[in-house]
Amino acid sequence: MKYRLKKAADDLIKKGIKPCLATVLVGDDQSSSLYVRNKQRAASEVGIITRDLKFPSSCTEAELIELIQLLNRDKQVHGILVQLPLPQNIDRFLILRIIDPKKDVDGLTPHNAGLLMTGNAVLKPCTPAGIIELLDYNKVDISGLDAIVINRSALVGKPLGFLLLERDATVTICHSRTRSLTEKLKRADILVTAVGNRHDFLLTRDMIKPDSVIVDVGISKLDGRITGDVDFESVKQKASWITPVPGGVGPMTISMLLKNTITAASIEEG
Repeated sequence: MKYRLKKAADDLIKKGIKPCLATVLVGDDQSSSLYVRNKQRAASEVGIITRDLKFPSSCTEAELIELIQLLNRDKQVHGILVQLPLPQNIDRFLILRIIDPKKDVDGLTPHNAGLLMTGNAVLKPCTPAGIIELLDYNKVDISGLDAIVINRSALVGKPLGFLLLERDATVTICHSRTRSLTEKLKRADILVTAVGNRHDFLLTRDMIKPDSVIVDVGISKLDGRITGDVDFESVKQKASWITPVPGGVGPMTISMLLKNTITAASIEEG
């Protein structure tokens, strides 16, 4: 994937187009800072220029809006990434709403969310798009399969549901209020879990169907190490295919961000 992205970026650069991603970080959350650094490093490796824009947690909504409007008008910036979550004093929906949809490399603006729902999105949310890319790469034929997603967020669960439906899967969205969860999970051919709290939820071998496909999006810290939602060692013996944490969906999410940036640059420059 990195080779293809670098080649695409190089092709644009040869035409005098320098793909540029602006990252916007508000506050000093360590996890968010790490995510932004990882995205910037990956962008640099494939030839995408990055602009690192940071605000203190005291940043006002008006200041952030002014910055985004400047980035919207800046012809040298092709992608805008506002790292989430934002401080409580800032309305996330308002901020996402004012990002130029053509520069929305996270695929989260209302405009792009609407295009996703109708099957016409070009810039798609990165984690769901990365999951589909992983399934395609590993030759998982989604059509006709029963897919369960344990997550109903606008970042993962809802957009992934639409992408799976586009591929003719039968989709069930589960969440913290779902009744008889284990019985539902046992019917899944594809099971995507994105709970992200190992203390509240752990997917174990007895909860899955034999030879099912397991995609782990959850990230938790357990005994000082990063882990997912899945009891990996036991589940992998029963599943036909499974993604690890770390090293599975995370890198693909970043790859989809870079792909969206290159796509946005290509569209903007004609």
